[in-house]
Amino acid sequence: MVKSINTISKQPRKQRKFLYTAPFHIRQSFVGAHLSKELRDEYGKRSIPVVKGDKVLVVRGDDDGKEGKVLNVDLKKVRIFIDGVSLVKSDGTEVPRAIHPSNVIITKLNLEDEERKKLLERR
Repeated sequence: MVKSINTISKQPRKQRKFLYTAPFHIRQSFVGAHLSKELRDEYGKRSIPVVKGDKVLVVRGDDDGKEGKVLNVDLKKVRIFIDGVSLVKSDGTEVPRAIHPSNVIITKLNLEDEERKKLLERR
């Protein structure tokens, strides 16, 4: 049985266990990111889960200031991969860098999905 988010214990070990063992429909809420000021004013929401195709701006870490399109969202590791933000391996190959969604701001939304449009129009 899946616990609701409101019934989580205050104990850190149980919070960590919940994060690591959460099912994917709950993990979707873990990949939320803040909206830019323009989008926040337009939709009346502060944050929304990141999906593939969104345009984001990195605001924390070594790659802050870089902007790109989201290539992939990894729900298992709660990380996103952004076009133009990569890591150079020791053999010279470039691989996309995994970034936590709390370190980005969504600047343009991918509104191809009908469910996402309904989510934004809810308020």
